[in-house]
Amino acid sequence: MDFLQEFKPDLEEFYEMTKKFHSGEVSKGEYKGFSGAFGSYAQRDGKHHMLRLRMTGGQFTKEKIKYVLDCVEKYGIDKLHLTTCQSLQIHNLEPDVLCSIIEGAWDAGMISRGGGGDFPRNVMASPLSGVEKGENFDVLPYAQAAGEYLFHFIKTVKFPRKLKVCFSNSEENITHATFRDLGFVSRPDGTFDVYSAGGLGNCPKLGVLTEEQVPPEKILYYIKAMVDTFVSYGNYENRGKARTRYLQESLGTEGYKKAYREKLSKVLAEEHLDLSIEIPEVKKKGNGSLTESDRIIEQKQEGLYAVYYQPPGGDLKPEKLKEIYELIKDMEEAEIRITPEESLYIINCTAEEAKKVREITKDGAETVFETSVACIGNSICQVGVRDSQALLKACIEAVKKENFADQVLPKIHISGCPSSCAAHQIGEIGFRGGVKKTEEGTVPAFLFTEGGCALQGKESIQETGKAMAVEDIPKFLVELGRMVAAEHMSYQEWIRGHHEDLIKLAEKYYTA
Repeated sequence: MDFLQEFKPDLEEFYEMTKKFHSGEVSKGEYKGFSGAFGSYAQRDGKHHMLRLRMTGGQFTKEKIKYVLDCVEKYGIDKLHLTTCQSLQIHNLEPDVLCSIIEGAWDAGMISRGGGGDFPRNVMASPLSGVEKGENFDVLPYAQAAGEYLFHFIKTVKFPRKLKVCFSNSEENITHATFRDLGFVSRPDGTFDVYSAGGLGNCPKLGVLTEEQVPPEKILYYIKAMVDTFVSYGNYENRGKARTRYLQESLGTEGYKKAYREKLSKVLAEEHLDLSIEIPEVKKKGNGSLTESDRIIEQKQEGLYAVYYQPPGGDLKPEKLKEIYELIKDMEEAEIRITPEESLYIINCTAEEAKKVREITKDGAETVFETSVACIGNSICQVGVRDSQALLKACIEAVKKENFADQVLPKIHISGCPSSCAAHQIGEIGFRGGVKKTEEGTVPAFLFTEGGCALQGKESIQETGKAMAVEDIPKFLVELGRMVAAEHMSYQEWIRGHHEDLIKLAEKYYTA
């Protein structure tokens, strides 16, 4: 099906509703419910907009980069943000600019339909899929097939809420495939284990292992079964309980598994959804070699490298994107892969190309701590409680002054509200926006979590703890860093024998 032509007529209604919103004929709530279906939301100020562009598996090709940069130049765009769902968000758009950009983005292969709202969202995949040493196999082609297939349901099925589908190529589980609505977890034998009905946020749940050793060509049957299960058993009455993870409560874990398998049996008997995919190969040849160091990672293709770049907080400066593009536009097979942690890789570089890419991206994170993740925050997000980006910036500035060795502090995850957009619940250290009660009243705060883990087989989702005042969190991290540094250890080494010390330190700031 030509989804571009299928969806394009809908844009006229989008343009009309956007006009009505700005003329006051449509409320912010009504517009939010409508515009999300197009991957766009009004920002908190009610005057500007965000547009979220789908990038299956975070694949940001040169052609797509060129379109974004053309828009940057034409419309003076000043804010680009890498999301934790491997998409690119364009911010601070005037309504007429938004309407001008969106159709061109669709023509450029970045269809935003279903990028928000109660729809199948951007399909995620391990960002180095196809080039990563030690991966089980390349899952990106299957993610792309899944993303294409899920477009079928955008106009034909009413979902209770959003549906997130992802693919993982190794035990690193960077896409959280074992605790998403539907996750395909690669195995060394070339098949997938299927997990479903998991998720972070309120009432977090690990996914249910619903099937093992699924042949890759059969994945669409499992997606259709998930759609049918969600529509049949999902909660259409209470949006707060309308995500798939609540099916583990309403049906029971075994009851859910039984319901899913019943739908799967029906789909297998009635549908014809087998895939025939030819896995692409990188044809580029390397010349020269580098020792893996800093942000340069050896690919499984001999002589080729990926370069890691983490712009602070995931805010990719338009001028930096242009600099990267000008460097890689003539590099054979080079492209950007957006990660689920607001960073990116530039892949398929020769040794000399990798050195050049590393040089122009040296303004990014220099330590593990500086790769920390924060959602877009309440300065932009309508539902955000706290400004997570401002907190991250304050923390990085405070810690940087201490000149701690790398890994003295871990990557932290900061979410502005309970939605866990920055996955604070699986962070070694996490914070979630809230308030703190004091004798003088309530003050802005974040609730502290610790001990989370996303690694396959070691998953740990942590509940939110007590509140720390916003102004105290950088102080807490500095004091923690000093404690770890004094032992001449990394945080991972230190925490194994000093967990009680961490809790005592946190208690100090709870009561401050």
